[in-house]
Amino acid sequence: MLGAGLSGTATALLLRSEGAEVTVLDNAEEKNLLKSTLENLRGHGVRVICGPAANTDQTNYDFAVLSPGIDPVSPLARNFMSRKIDIIGELELGWRSCGLPIIAVTGTNGKTTTTELLAQMLNACGQRTIACGNIGKPLSEVAREQEPLDLLTVEVSSFQLETINTFRPSIALWLNFAPDHLDRYRSIAEYRAAKLRIFENQTADDVAIVNAVEGLLALRARKITFSAYSDHADFRLASGAIVYDNEPVLRLSQTKLRGSHNIENLMATIAAGMARGLSFEQMVQPLSAYEPRPHRCEFVRQIGGVDYINDSKATNLDAVEKALLAQSKPVVLIAGGKDKGFDFQPLRPLVQEKVKSTILIGEMAERIARDWSGAVTAEIASSLADAVERARAVAKPGEVILFSPGTSSFDMFKSYADRGDQFRALVQALPQAS
Repeated sequence: MLGAGLSGTATALLLRSEGAEVTVLDNAEEKNLLKSTLENLRGHGVRVICGPAANTDQTNYDFAVLSPGIDPVSPLARNFMSRKIDIIGELELGWRSCGLPIIAVTGTNGKTTTTELLAQMLNACGQRTIACGNIGKPLSEVAREQEPLDLLTVEVSSFQLETINTFRPSIALWLNFAPDHLDRYRSIAEYRAAKLRIFENQTADDVAIVNAVEGLLALRARKITFSAYSDHADFRLASGAIVYDNEPVLRLSQTKLRGSHNIENLMATIAAGMARGLSFEQMVQPLSAYEPRPHRCEFVRQIGGVDYINDSKATNLDAVEKALLAQSKPVVLIAGGKDKGFDFQPLRPLVQEKVKSTILIGEMAERIARDWSGAVTAEIASSLADAVERARAVAKPGEVILFSPGTSSFDMFKSYADRGDQFRALVQALPQAS
């Protein structure tokens, strides 16, 4: 097992439960890995090799399982590839072991919201499922636990899809596509090709639910389309409602979700429910009850007439674009983070239209400032706390401070959730304006 994170641990324990002799390799030093994780693995009879020795291990293994967080070109992975040892991914292994139908959800943005929407709706309608995969429990952990479920609702990333072989969802959702992860992929085309593998093993007995504005090639599965921006789709937007066959299915006023991106998440969810045999009437109540997750256009509080919004989950340009389009007030934008290999130039026209001032943080700060030079005033902050103070100083009543980084968090934070939690805490600690 290559990688000692959540997926690696889940895979190792699944394979041990099936009688395999398992070794976990991680090139991080043992002191940098969770002590409880290592104790758990070793307590189940798993051998663990950490540090540089993991990259050069010459043991003869039957096959290797690659954690999605391990880049296939890393020394750890190349050591196995060079020796012609078969490599599969954690998603593939979990799929082979679970024995249940799978709804798989992919897209650059909206995966988590849609996966959770689906799980909540299906359970409320009597179809037992769990949201798992790229969120919650890894698929291998769910397979090992063998809970009494009817199907699995699985969020899948491009990293997970890179190493599939037989993985075949009975229903596959393609929400959208935008440039991302160019620190992992050599091109946008390579990133897109990885995500498209979600349809690779589907047949005419399966269903593909796709965004109508995406130029997807012919698919073997039966296709259902949706779009909040086009009338040429099976599910579309009309008169404040999601419609199908020109009949209203769900009025937007009935839900707690806002923004065109969330309308499309709802459309995709309803299409999947229809494919599972649910009536529209059954689906309305659980969809209306769904509460938005933290960190995605999350309203934190209002101070002195200024709204503070936590959009820490925006880890790419498309997510920032959606967040800005959802704002009706002038924006003070806090953005920046890890350099993922793309520039912020494509957002320049929208920033010029919507944003009054930007506060920039992280590795990308200076680059973003150059990309938006002349379009908006910019300040570079030394920390998130400094950014919040600077944003507060320039924001006026009737405006919004939007924390929408547009890239990942790992240069300064543990995760987007840690980043969002810190932003929320900083805002909550601000004194109420007199």
